[in-house]
Amino acid sequence: MMHAIAAVLPQFLVLIALLVLAYVPLGSWMARSYTSERDWAVERGIYAILRVDPSRGHSSKNYARALLGFSLASVLALYLVQRLQTVLPSFGNARDTAVEPWMAFNTAASFVSNTNWQSYSGEDTLTNATQMLGLTVQNFASAAVGMSVAAALIRGIGHLGYSRDTVAEQSGQQLIGNFWVDLTRSLVRILLPLSLVISTVLILGGTMQTFGSNLVSASGVDISRAPVASQEAIKLLGTNGGGIFGANSAHPFENPTGFTNMVEIFALLVISFSFIRAYGVMLKSHKHAYTLLGVAGGLWAVMVMLVAWAQHTVVGGAATAAGSNMEGIEQRLGIDASALFAVSTTGTSTGAVDSMHDSYSPHGGGLLILNMLLGEIAPGGVGTGLYGLVIVAVLAVFIGGLLVGRTPEFMGNKIGRQEISAVSLYILTMPVLVLVGVGASVAQRALVEASATNFGAPGTPDNAHALSEVLYAFTSAANNNGSAFAGLTVTEPWWQISLGVVMLLGRFLPIVFALSLAGSLAGQRAQATTAGSLPTAGITFALLTVGVIVLVAALTFFPVLTLGPISEALS
Repeated sequence: MMHAIAAVLPQFLVLIALLVLAYVPLGSWMARSYTSERDWAVERGIYAILRVDPSRGHSSKNYARALLGFSLASVLALYLVQRLQTVLPSFGNARDTAVEPWMAFNTAASFVSNTNWQSYSGEDTLTNATQMLGLTVQNFASAAVGMSVAAALIRGIGHLGYSRDTVAEQSGQQLIGNFWVDLTRSLVRILLPLSLVISTVLILGGTMQTFGSNLVSASGVDISRAPVASQEAIKLLGTNGGGIFGANSAHPFENPTGFTNMVEIFALLVISFSFIRAYGVMLKSHKHAYTLLGVAGGLWAVMVMLVAWAQHTVVGGAATAAGSNMEGIEQRLGIDASALFAVSTTGTSTGAVDSMHDSYSPHGGGLLILNMLLGEIAPGGVGTGLYGLVIVAVLAVFIGGLLVGRTPEFMGNKIGRQEISAVSLYILTMPVLVLVGVGASVAQRALVEASATNFGAPGTPDNAHALSEVLYAFTSAANNNGSAFAGLTVTEPWWQISLGVVMLLGRFLPIVFALSLAGSLAGQRAQATTAGSLPTAGITFALLTVGVIVLVAALTFFPVLTLGPISEALS
């Protein structure tokens, strides 16, 4: 264990240093972006094109309607881009066929829901135009949607309202912002500038960026080329995960060196961690923000060490003969960088991979599944991680208050029936989607036999691994992660449809419940903190929150984990 920690520690400390340097300036900038009453000229131009009034505030219901309407239009647009790619400009790599209908639906659902699950090989299926006009656009848009919801929830918690809409404010309407303003500012002020910086660094580090057509080697091998760096930057910054190449961030054109690997891990973590700083600045409660930062950062750090240990612990005959668990690991990156990337991507709903998670040891693969089943709040996706973490903190306040006889209050808000109902529905959504999806799939034995690798007789290790592959798929879809145990072939209509539906429900049902909570809190009068209020800052509350996270995941998923990765590890 100590050897594994020592091996991964240098890269871990470098990454921590980079995140610490970015935490205050980026978090403070994000807070100013969501609270400023001044619009940039380019933003005013966007509002004019969309024909929206930036001074008009939204209630929680109107905010949800605008968000869902925008997302539905995005699904339809991305579906059409894929189906019409043979007649659209190709930008260097024309295709003879369009994406088939169910795969196009699955991909549209995937990218609009910020999942970026890919049931195809990008370099063989999509044109550069489809990649850029369809997928890259949704990488930006879906990330901005999640960030907007987080900003709206912060306003609800802090009773910040929307001061630009003076008429609605004076009439007593409970406003949580303007969706179109939050969406636009997330794109213009945060995601686009950061993407430009990261893509430039990646290009300087050797990542491909070209509109040139494919090359053919002397031996007749077709070498795909594409504008990779521009999509790579936002796929990571927006915790999207969908790469141009089927090998994703393990491909040397996407991630050529150890330096670019560190840049990519930093990119997929920096906004999510910095959003906690923005939360503290907007609510003027830095101690509470540092507590949540400790929860998210602590869980992430512990999982990094555990997965590194699991991968350094040799398991199985092949690994014993080789001397290490190197199956599925890029030689130029090694176990430690791969473990750090794997934990970061499964903890942020990103889904990008620089190693084959299906080839991890049973302990390592099981820990990656568990990392997603915790709800991907360590630190979670951009926006989604913050509002997921806050909702768990509200549940911790409610449980802790009942246990010690104190008033269930959170940041000056009473937690009553309406609030805890929204929290409960939010927390139950993911487990229901995962367990129902897994149960409905494994009930079709012939389907699993045809789709999963080495599916054997009941009770065999291969059978346990097949269940792990199905469990990973629905966990990834319901948590909008997008990574996979690639031993599961998901091109059959059942997988395309069921996973697509789970992605959409796993994304938008929690958003609706989070906005409902925001509206409920915004409608309250702020309560003064008293001696009877449970403190929401400090080590005690951090431990209580971690306990709630682990307890909920353990009670919900321990049986299916026992049948899958735990059974495989013990066999």
